[in-house]
Amino acid sequence: MPATIVDIKEKTGLSLATISKYLNGGNVLPENRVKIEAAIKELHYEVNELARGLVTNRTRTVGLLVYSIESPFSGMLLHHVGEALRRNGYGMLIVDSCDDEEVERKNVRYLINKKVDGIIALPVASKGDFLSPANNAHVPVVLMDRSLSDAQYDCVRIDNRKSTYYAMKELISRNHKKIAVIASEREYTGRERFNGFMDSMRDAGLDVPADYQVRGTHSIATGYNGMKKLLSLKDRPTGVFMSNYEITLGGMLAMNESGFRSPDDISLLGFDDQLFFHVLQPQVYMVEQPMKAMGEKAVELLLKRIKGTTDEAPMEIAMSTRLQTGNSIKTL
Repeated sequence: MPATIVDIKEKTGLSLATISKYLNGGNVLPENRVKIEAAIKELHYEVNELARGLVTNRTRTVGLLVYSIESPFSGMLLHHVGEALRRNGYGMLIVDSCDDEEVERKNVRYLINKKVDGIIALPVASKGDFLSPANNAHVPVVLMDRSLSDAQYDCVRIDNRKSTYYAMKELISRNHKKIAVIASEREYTGRERFNGFMDSMRDAGLDVPADYQVRGTHSIATGYNGMKKLLSLKDRPTGVFMSNYEITLGGMLAMNESGFRSPDDISLLGFDDQLFFHVLQPQVYMVEQPMKAMGEKAVELLLKRIKGTTDEAPMEIAMSTRLQTGNSIKTL
Protein backbone atom coordinates (compact mmCIF):
# COMPACT_ATOMS: atom_id res chain seq x y z
CA MET A 1 0.00 0.00 0.00
CA PRO A 2 1.17 3.57 -0.59
CA ALA A 3 2.71 5.32 2.39
CA THR A 4 0.49 7.72 4.35
CA ILE A 5 1.02 10.72 6.58
CA VAL A 6 0.59 8.36 9.55
CA ASP A 7 3.61 6.36 8.34
CA ILE A 8 5.64 9.56 8.29
CA LYS A 9 4.47 10.32 11.85
CA GLU A 10 5.61 6.91 13.05
CA LYS A 11 8.94 7.25 11.23
CA THR A 12 9.76 10.74 12.52
CA GLY A 13 8.00 10.87 15.87
CA LEU A 14 6.55 14.24 14.92
CA SER A 15 2.93 15.29 15.26
CA LEU A 16 0.46 15.03 12.41
CA ALA A 17 -0.04 18.80 12.65
CA THR A 18 3.66 19.49 12.04
CA ILE A 19 3.86 17.06 9.14
CA SER A 20 0.67 18.44 7.59
CA LYS A 21 1.99 21.99 7.92
CA TYR A 22 5.15 21.01 6.02
CA LEU A 23 3.24 19.17 3.30
CA ASN A 24 0.97 22.17 2.77
CA GLY A 25 3.86 24.55 2.27
CA GLY A 26 4.11 25.95 5.79
CA ASN A 27 7.29 26.68 7.75
CA VAL A 28 8.57 24.11 10.23
CA LEU A 29 11.77 23.91 12.27
CA PRO A 30 14.81 23.05 10.12
CA GLU A 31 15.51 19.84 12.05
CA ASN A 32 11.88 18.73 11.59
CA ARG A 33 12.03 19.50 7.88
CA VAL A 34 15.10 17.27 7.53
CA LYS A 35 13.33 14.41 9.34
CA ILE A 36 10.17 14.73 7.23
CA GLU A 37 12.05 14.90 3.93
CA ALA A 38 14.15 11.86 4.85
CA ALA A 39 11.01 9.89 5.73
CA ILE A 40 9.27 10.94 2.52
CA LYS A 41 12.25 9.71 0.50
CA GLU A 42 12.58 6.43 2.39
CA LEU A 43 8.86 5.64 2.34
CA HIS A 44 8.38 6.83 -1.26
CA TYR A 45 5.53 9.01 -0.05
CA GLU A 46 3.55 10.73 -2.81
CA VAL A 47 1.75 13.96 -1.96
CA ASN A 48 -1.95 13.89 -2.78
CA GLU A 49 -2.10 17.15 -4.72
CA LEU A 50 -5.90 17.09 -4.90
CA ALA A 51 -6.24 16.75 -1.12
CA ARG A 52 -3.59 19.40 -0.54
CA GLY A 53 -5.36 21.73 -2.92
CA LEU A 54 -8.59 21.39 -0.95
CA VAL A 55 -6.73 22.42 2.22
CA THR A 56 -4.56 25.22 0.80
CA ASN A 57 -6.84 26.41 -2.02
CA ARG A 58 -3.76 26.02 -4.23
CA THR A 59 -3.19 23.48 -7.01
CA ARG A 60 0.48 24.37 -7.64
CA THR A 61 -0.47 24.59 -11.31
CA VAL A 62 0.05 27.59 -13.59
CA GLY A 63 -1.97 28.13 -16.75
CA LEU A 64 -0.02 28.95 -19.93
CA LEU A 65 -2.19 30.89 -22.35
CA VAL A 66 -0.44 30.84 -25.74
CA TYR A 67 -1.43 32.61 -28.96
CA SER A 68 -0.25 29.60 -31.00
CA ILE A 69 1.76 26.55 -30.02
CA GLU A 70 2.61 26.07 -33.70
CA SER A 71 5.06 28.95 -33.35
CA PRO A 72 8.62 27.75 -32.62
CA PHE A 73 9.15 31.03 -30.73
CA SER A 74 6.28 30.41 -28.32
CA GLY A 75 7.33 26.76 -27.99
CA MET A 76 10.81 27.80 -26.87
CA LEU A 77 9.38 30.28 -24.38
CA LEU A 78 7.11 27.54 -22.97
CA HIS A 79 10.14 25.29 -22.54
CA HIS A 80 11.95 27.87 -20.41
CA VAL A 81 8.82 28.73 -18.42
CA GLY A 82 8.22 25.03 -17.74
CA GLU A 83 11.78 24.53 -16.50
CA ALA A 84 11.46 27.47 -14.11
CA LEU A 85 8.10 26.25 -12.81
CA ARG A 86 9.41 22.73 -12.18
CA ARG A 87 12.32 24.10 -10.17
CA ASN A 88 9.76 25.82 -7.97
CA GLY A 89 7.52 22.79 -7.56
CA TYR A 90 4.80 23.89 -9.99
CA GLY A 91 3.26 22.20 -13.01
CA MET A 92 1.72 23.89 -16.05
CA LEU A 93 -1.47 23.56 -18.05
CA ILE A 94 -1.07 24.81 -21.64
CA VAL A 95 -3.96 26.07 -23.77
CA ASP A 96 -3.63 27.08 -27.42
CA SER A 97 -5.62 30.13 -28.56
CA CYS A 98 -4.97 29.34 -32.26
CA ASP A 99 -4.51 33.08 -32.98
CA ASP A 100 -8.24 33.52 -32.32
CA GLU A 101 -9.48 36.04 -29.75
CA GLU A 102 -12.73 34.16 -29.09
CA VAL A 103 -10.83 30.94 -28.43
CA GLU A 104 -8.56 32.94 -26.12
CA ARG A 105 -11.57 34.13 -24.10
CA LYS A 106 -12.81 30.56 -23.71
CA ASN A 107 -9.34 29.39 -22.71
CA VAL A 108 -9.17 31.91 -19.86
CA ARG A 109 -12.46 30.62 -18.46
CA TYR A 110 -11.22 27.04 -18.86
CA LEU A 111 -8.07 27.79 -16.86
CA ILE A 112 -10.06 29.49 -14.10
CA ASN A 113 -12.39 26.48 -13.89
CA LYS A 114 -9.34 24.25 -13.56
CA LYS A 115 -8.33 26.26 -10.47
CA VAL A 116 -4.90 27.31 -11.69
CA ASP A 117 -2.98 29.42 -9.19
CA GLY A 118 -1.90 31.94 -11.83
CA ILE A 119 -1.68 32.55 -15.57
CA ILE A 120 1.23 33.42 -17.84
CA ALA A 121 -0.18 34.78 -21.07
CA LEU A 122 1.23 35.26 -24.55
CA PRO A 123 -1.92 36.98 -25.78
CA VAL A 124 -3.65 37.27 -29.11
CA ALA A 125 -5.74 40.28 -28.12
CA SER A 126 -4.32 43.78 -27.79
CA LYS A 127 -6.81 44.76 -25.07
CA GLY A 128 -7.25 43.13 -21.69
CA ASP A 129 -10.99 42.58 -21.25
CA PHE A 130 -10.60 38.87 -22.05
CA LEU A 131 -8.79 38.48 -18.71
CA SER A 132 -11.75 39.69 -16.62
CA PRO A 133 -12.55 36.12 -15.38
CA ALA A 134 -9.04 35.96 -13.92
CA ASN A 135 -9.49 39.33 -12.23
CA ASN A 136 -12.86 38.28 -10.81
CA ALA A 137 -11.33 35.07 -9.43
CA HIS A 138 -8.30 36.97 -8.03
CA VAL A 139 -5.96 34.84 -10.16
CA PRO A 140 -2.74 36.76 -10.90
CA VAL A 141 -1.62 37.19 -14.51
CA VAL A 142 1.81 37.90 -16.01
CA LEU A 143 2.14 38.78 -19.68
CA MET A 144 5.03 37.66 -21.85
CA ASP A 145 6.27 39.09 -25.16
CA ARG A 146 3.19 41.29 -25.65
CA SER A 147 1.70 44.00 -23.46
CA LEU A 148 -1.92 45.16 -23.47
CA SER A 149 -2.99 48.70 -24.29
CA ASP A 150 -5.71 49.10 -21.67
CA ALA A 151 -4.75 46.87 -18.73
CA GLN A 152 -2.09 46.80 -16.05
CA TYR A 153 -0.37 43.46 -15.52
CA ASP A 154 3.20 42.45 -14.90
CA CYS A 155 4.78 42.06 -18.32
CA VAL A 156 8.12 40.65 -19.46
CA ARG A 157 9.12 41.56 -22.98
CA ILE A 158 11.78 43.24 -25.05
CA ASP A 159 11.72 46.79 -26.39
CA ASN A 160 10.67 45.75 -29.90
CA ARG A 161 10.83 49.24 -31.34
CA LYS A 162 14.28 50.07 -29.99
CA SER A 163 15.68 46.61 -30.81
CA THR A 164 14.61 46.97 -34.43
CA TYR A 165 15.91 50.54 -34.61
CA TYR A 166 19.42 49.52 -33.59
CA ALA A 167 19.46 46.31 -35.67
CA MET A 168 18.64 48.36 -38.76
CA LYS A 169 21.96 50.17 -38.39
CA GLU A 170 23.59 47.01 -39.78
CA LEU A 171 21.87 47.59 -43.12
CA ILE A 172 22.02 51.38 -43.14
CA SER A 173 25.70 51.55 -42.17
CA ARG A 174 26.52 49.35 -45.16
CA ASN A 175 25.14 51.98 -47.51
CA HIS A 176 21.77 50.32 -48.17
CA LYS A 177 19.23 53.01 -49.06
CA LYS A 178 16.45 50.96 -50.67
CA ILE A 179 15.25 48.86 -47.74
CA ALA A 180 11.85 47.14 -47.53
CA VAL A 181 9.99 45.68 -44.56
CA ILE A 182 7.70 42.66 -44.13
CA ALA A 183 5.86 42.84 -40.80
CA SER A 184 2.67 41.81 -39.05
CA GLU A 185 0.14 44.58 -38.57
CA ARG A 186 -2.08 42.58 -36.21
CA GLU A 187 0.14 41.76 -33.23
CA TYR A 188 1.70 44.21 -30.81
CA THR A 189 5.21 42.93 -31.58
CA GLY A 190 4.76 43.31 -35.34
CA ARG A 191 3.44 46.84 -35.04
CA GLU A 192 6.26 47.91 -32.72
CA ARG A 193 8.94 46.41 -34.95
CA PHE A 194 7.43 48.09 -37.99
CA ASN A 195 7.52 51.40 -36.09
CA GLY A 196 11.16 50.80 -35.15
CA PHE A 197 11.98 50.16 -38.80
CA MET A 198 10.27 53.37 -39.89
CA ASP A 199 12.01 55.33 -37.12
CA SER A 200 15.42 54.14 -38.27
CA MET A 201 14.74 54.96 -41.91
CA ARG A 202 13.39 58.41 -41.08
CA ASP A 203 16.35 59.26 -38.85
CA ALA A 204 18.72 58.13 -41.62
CA GLY A 205 16.92 60.42 -44.08
CA LEU A 206 15.71 57.48 -46.17
CA ASP A 207 12.31 57.12 -47.84
CA VAL A 208 10.23 53.96 -47.69
CA PRO A 209 7.91 53.77 -50.74
CA ALA A 210 4.51 52.20 -50.21
CA ASP A 211 5.58 49.22 -52.36
CA TYR A 212 8.37 48.54 -49.86
CA GLN A 213 5.94 48.31 -46.91
CA VAL A 214 4.42 44.82 -46.76
CA ARG A 215 2.01 44.22 -43.86
CA GLY A 216 0.22 41.01 -42.96
CA THR A 217 0.01 38.47 -40.15
CA HIS A 218 2.55 36.69 -37.98
CA SER A 219 2.96 33.83 -40.49
CA ILE A 220 5.13 32.03 -43.02
CA ALA A 221 2.56 32.92 -45.70
CA THR A 222 3.02 36.65 -45.06
CA GLY A 223 6.79 36.28 -45.39
CA TYR A 224 6.54 34.17 -48.53
CA ASN A 225 3.96 36.30 -50.34
CA GLY A 226 5.57 39.52 -49.19
CA MET A 227 8.99 38.53 -50.48
CA LYS A 228 7.49 37.37 -53.79
CA LYS A 229 5.92 40.80 -54.17
CA LEU A 230 9.18 42.61 -53.41
CA LEU A 231 11.19 40.44 -55.79
CA SER A 232 8.74 41.19 -58.60
CA LEU A 233 9.20 44.96 -58.35
CA LYS A 234 10.98 46.67 -61.21
CA ASP A 235 12.96 48.70 -58.68
CA ARG A 236 13.75 45.98 -56.16
CA PRO A 237 15.03 46.83 -52.68
CA THR A 238 18.65 45.99 -51.89
CA GLY A 239 17.74 44.89 -48.36
CA VAL A 240 14.70 43.53 -46.53
CA PHE A 241 13.87 43.53 -42.80
CA MET A 242 11.58 40.64 -41.75
CA SER A 243 9.93 41.11 -38.38
CA ASN A 244 9.69 37.61 -36.88
CA TYR A 245 10.71 33.97 -37.23
CA GLU A 246 7.80 32.84 -39.41
CA ILE A 247 8.05 35.83 -41.75
CA THR A 248 11.81 35.34 -42.04
CA LEU A 249 11.35 31.66 -42.89
CA GLY A 250 8.67 32.45 -45.48
CA GLY A 251 10.84 35.14 -47.02
CA MET A 252 13.77 32.77 -47.38
CA LEU A 253 11.56 30.12 -48.98
CA ALA A 254 10.40 32.67 -51.57
CA MET A 255 13.99 33.72 -52.25
CA ASN A 256 15.11 30.15 -52.88
CA GLU A 257 12.10 29.33 -55.05
CA SER A 258 12.61 32.45 -57.15
CA GLY A 259 16.29 31.78 -57.73
CA PHE A 260 17.54 34.83 -55.85
CA ARG A 261 20.53 34.62 -53.52
CA SER A 262 21.47 36.48 -50.39
CA PRO A 263 23.50 38.56 -49.99
CA ASP A 264 24.43 38.73 -53.70
CA ASP A 265 20.96 39.71 -54.93
CA ILE A 266 19.40 41.03 -51.75
CA SER A 267 20.50 41.47 -48.14
CA LEU A 268 18.38 40.06 -45.30
CA LEU A 269 17.81 41.02 -41.66
CA GLY A 270 15.45 38.95 -39.51
CA PHE A 271 14.04 38.69 -35.99
CA ASP A 272 13.82 35.82 -33.44
CA ASP A 273 17.01 33.76 -33.74
CA GLN A 274 16.30 30.01 -33.88
CA LEU A 275 18.61 27.01 -34.24
CA PHE A 276 17.10 26.28 -37.66
CA PHE A 277 18.71 29.37 -39.15
CA HIS A 278 22.20 28.24 -38.11
CA VAL A 279 22.08 25.26 -40.50
CA LEU A 280 20.92 27.27 -43.51
CA GLN A 281 22.87 29.35 -45.94
CA PRO A 282 23.04 32.21 -45.81
CA GLN A 283 23.08 32.56 -42.05
CA VAL A 284 20.74 35.48 -41.59
CA TYR A 285 21.55 38.42 -39.35
CA MET A 286 18.92 38.00 -36.61
CA VAL A 287 17.76 39.95 -33.57
CA GLU A 288 17.99 37.46 -30.69
CA GLN A 289 15.73 37.68 -27.66
CA PRO A 290 16.84 36.49 -24.16
CA MET A 291 14.17 33.80 -24.04
CA LYS A 292 15.48 31.85 -21.04
CA ALA A 293 15.78 35.01 -18.95
CA MET A 294 12.31 36.13 -20.05
CA GLY A 295 10.76 32.82 -19.01
CA GLU A 296 12.49 32.82 -15.64
CA LYS A 297 11.54 36.42 -14.88
CA ALA A 298 7.88 35.79 -15.78
CA VAL A 299 7.76 32.83 -13.39
CA GLU A 300 9.50 34.83 -10.66
CA LEU A 301 6.97 37.67 -10.92
CA LEU A 302 3.98 35.32 -11.02
CA LEU A 303 5.07 33.32 -7.97
CA LYS A 304 5.48 36.53 -6.00
CA ARG A 305 1.89 37.45 -6.87
CA ILE A 306 0.62 33.95 -6.06
CA LYS A 307 2.38 33.86 -2.68
CA GLY A 308 1.46 37.45 -1.87
CA THR A 309 5.07 38.41 -1.19
CA THR A 310 4.78 41.67 -3.14
CA ASP A 311 2.23 44.44 -3.24
CA GLU A 312 4.11 46.51 -5.82
CA ALA A 313 2.26 48.01 -8.74
CA PRO A 314 2.38 45.91 -11.94
CA MET A 315 5.78 46.08 -13.57
CA GLU A 316 6.68 46.16 -17.25
CA ILE A 317 10.17 44.75 -17.71
CA ALA A 318 11.87 45.31 -21.07
CA MET A 319 14.90 43.08 -21.59
CA SER A 320 17.82 43.70 -23.92
CA THR A 321 18.35 41.91 -27.23
CA ARG A 322 21.47 41.30 -29.28
CA LEU A 323 22.16 41.05 -32.98
CA GLN A 324 23.30 37.59 -34.04
CA THR A 325 25.67 38.12 -36.94
CA GLY A 326 25.61 36.12 -40.15
CA ASN A 327 26.54 36.45 -43.81
CA SER A 328 23.27 37.69 -45.31
CA ILE A 329 24.18 41.40 -45.56
CA LYS A 330 26.71 42.86 -47.98
CA THR A 331 28.21 46.31 -48.19
CA LEU A 332 27.20 48.34 -51.25
